[in-house]
Amino acid sequence: MKINGIVAATFAAYQADGSLNLAIIPQLVNKLVADGVAGVYICGTNGEGPNMTVEERMAIAEAYVKAANKRILVLVHVGHTSIQECKKLAAHAAQIGADAFSSVAAFYFKPTSVQNLVDCMAEIASAAPELPFYYYHMPTLTGVGMDMVEFLALGEQKIPNLAGIKYTASTLHEFQACLNYKDGKFEVLSGYDEMLLSALAVGAVGAIGSTYTFAAPVYLEIIKLFRNNDLAAAGALQLKVVNFIRCIIKHPSIAAQRAIMKMMGYDLGDARLPLVPLSSDKFIELKADLTKAGFFELLEKYR
Repeated sequence: MKINGIVAATFAAYQADGSLNLAIIPQLVNKLVADGVAGVYICGTNGEGPNMTVEERMAIAEAYVKAANKRILVLVHVGHTSIQECKKLAAHAAQIGADAFSSVAAFYFKPTSVQNLVDCMAEIASAAPELPFYYYHMPTLTGVGMDMVEFLALGEQKIPNLAGIKYTASTLHEFQACLNYKDGKFEVLSGYDEMLLSALAVGAVGAIGSTYTFAAPVYLEIIKLFRNNDLAAAGALQLKVVNFIRCIIKHPSIAAQRAIMKMMGYDLGDARLPLVPLSSDKFIELKADLTKAGFFELLEKYR
């Protein structure tokens, strides 16, 4: 499996009483298929995997695999503070027919060295040896910021199904080094939507991101312009993306993006504590800022 294009890191969906809203998943998947994404990345940061029980995460994975029906890839995030729970989720992902799985580093008792991190990921990856495994590198949230080139060098010796890294960090030089490790042996998927063009410029062909859930056609146009060598137009469009992301990060990011989904007609309910939704005033402020930044006009143009 090789990921070429963009993968949407989808958001959790809840009923008014806080229980899972599995019924909306087919609707979300159909939208993303129509938008042209290569796949979905579920139960990660935006999907609030750490906020859910293992049973809930399994139910969500089953719903996405069924709804996708092999039209797009389903990548299941299995990260947890317990490696044993990670392994349960990984084995389940393989059992239900997911296409790949992924995990962050443990974020309470943290790995203390690259070798320790590799040992942890090898244990998790061993639970589903037939599926590609991607390490989810996100040091801003996990607090685990280690040398990813060294991770690949040690990981290839101990993780037979290591496919690559979901690289959610702004260290573009290391990202490029990982891309070129052993002439591109591993996939390195860009995880910062606002840096998509920069990632493409140093050789990326795949990316995973949250704003692809509601703005995929815009990003696909950036990729198209880049591949057609129209760098000026690609840069201008990437700047528009940066400007609307700047509107988002004035607020707690997940709350703001869930609000955008609501603006687009997808009510995902309120996120679970400690996450909180935007207040009515902040919702209105965000919508006004996005309008001023040309966000809705951009979506209409490229949908």
